[in-house]
Amino acid sequence: MIMSLLIAILPLNQIQAATPSTLKIGSKNGDVWDLQYRLNQLNYPVKIDGVYGYESYNAVKKLQKEYGLVADGIVGSKSWSLIKKISLSQSEFTQLTRLVYSEARGEPYKGQVAVAAVALNRIGSSSFPNDLQSVIFQKDAFTAINDGQFWLTPDATAKYAALDAIRGWDPSSGALFYFNPKTATSSWIWSRPQITTIGNHIFTK
Repeated sequence: MIMSLLIAILPLNQIQAATPSTLKIGSKNGDVWDLQYRLNQLNYPVKIDGVYGYESYNAVKKLQKEYGLVADGIVGSKSWSLIKKISLSQSEFTQLTRLVYSEARGEPYKGQVAVAAVALNRIGSSSFPNDLQSVIFQKDAFTAINDGQFWLTPDATAKYAALDAIRGWDPSSGALFYFNPKTATSSWIWSRPQITTIGNHIFTK
């Protein structure tokens, strides 16, 4: 299953944080692990083994073609830029699933996807930081950070919800905020233009 690949613990000492290297057939390094993890996230299923073989090569060619890049199967700067824009690293995915679980467990599945989408929408907004960790840990951004629930272990539903949001489903319709009208005390959040209500959350601009 793709999900079993995504939630497997990858060798963290092989996941490189620096500028990724150019990958081609035969490459073997931490960047390949990261690439394969992200390909599975994006619904291009490949084995996560740290070896850039023909399975990964063909998946990359398909992705490049679908996103308008030169489909040469080589993962250079342009391909890396695209892939990192539309996917998350292993640690980022873990953070997103923790956020979904701690903020929205008990909500309908659609509402859990919407919470994940809000976090991703913030990355693309000039009003927020441009990386997921900074978005999540921004001061007073999410109550689950303040009360410690963020560190609870997420369930499989939260992981699937995070995946659906990464793959482009946004039930919030572009929302940047959400709140529970039964518990919200901030007059400011009530002043935000409301987009939709899902479960116990109102999603706003």
